[in-house]
Amino acid sequence: MKLGQTSIHADYAIVGAGAIGSIIGAHLARAGHQVAMLARGARARHLQRQGLRIEGLADFAAQVTVADDPSQLKSARTLIIATKTPGTEETVMTLRHVQIDTVFSIQNGVQKNDLLAAAFGRERTLGALADTSGELRPDGSVLFTRNVALLIGELTGGTSARCESIARDIDTAGVRCSAASDIVSLEWSKFVAWTGLIVLSVVTRAESWKFLDDPDSAALLVRMVAEMTALAAALGIDISDRSMIPVKTMASLTESQAVDLVRAAGRKYLETAPQHRMSALQDIEAGRTLEIHETVGYAVRKAQSLNVPMPLLDAFYRCVAAIARIRQIPPS
Repeated sequence: MKLGQTSIHADYAIVGAGAIGSIIGAHLARAGHQVAMLARGARARHLQRQGLRIEGLADFAAQVTVADDPSQLKSARTLIIATKTPGTEETVMTLRHVQIDTVFSIQNGVQKNDLLAAAFGRERTLGALADTSGELRPDGSVLFTRNVALLIGELTGGTSARCESIARDIDTAGVRCSAASDIVSLEWSKFVAWTGLIVLSVVTRAESWKFLDDPDSAALLVRMVAEMTALAAALGIDISDRSMIPVKTMASLTESQAVDLVRAAGRKYLETAPQHRMSALQDIEAGRTLEIHETVGYAVRKAQSLNVPMPLLDAFYRCVAAIARIRQIPPS
């Protein structure tokens, strides 16, 4: 379908054609669903010419409808936000005209649900999180490296027919997905682990298994998880072990025991996903903007407002923010 088409209607519209958006879109399209990908510039032109190419855990190509202007999209049964977090509010506002039944975001962090609810209504908004990974390569293909779980659920708790239907579509298409009755707790459980993982990936510039299995970086992660666990408790949010690492169990262990648990997780990553790299590391190496302020920065600011001590994560936040800023300064 040509770029510039002014009236696009889809079963699934995916905003953002990076790694995860492309993986989901390609699988849904291969399964026979009408999929529209909203992308910009060279990425949109590439998709129009060559479609979505997935390699790694799956190996196939799929053709999708491509839009490079949000005004082209008129309706979608389900709208999925898969962009990086910077500029999310502005992006969402350009889509308020779209007639949708349901919207959810697979972005990192926990601000996303409030932004979607403000734009589309809380009754149309689902919570979601993805323990699914990939990497957008320079040639436009996507390396699919991790396929554990995409979880969606009602923000009010419980599941629903729409959650079950969407989860069934995505899971049947080949990306593991299920409906969850406690999605807010699960989103926060991932966030508790993810904040430490993102900063360590940027600082070490290593594949995930390497910094998880290293004793010193594992100890740093344990301490950052403890700070994030205290923040969740202050907000009255229960966390669980259904995360990239078992954060609830870690809270009941000594630091030495928790480090052993993290290192075991690193060895598991080596076994099952040795090429896995956090998206922040991919962004650093590709020269893209880091989503540090909307994620780790959000946690630090929220902790400050609640008087929850977060010295280590605050220091790492400032370190990674400095790294991102210095990279953008042109050489003298």
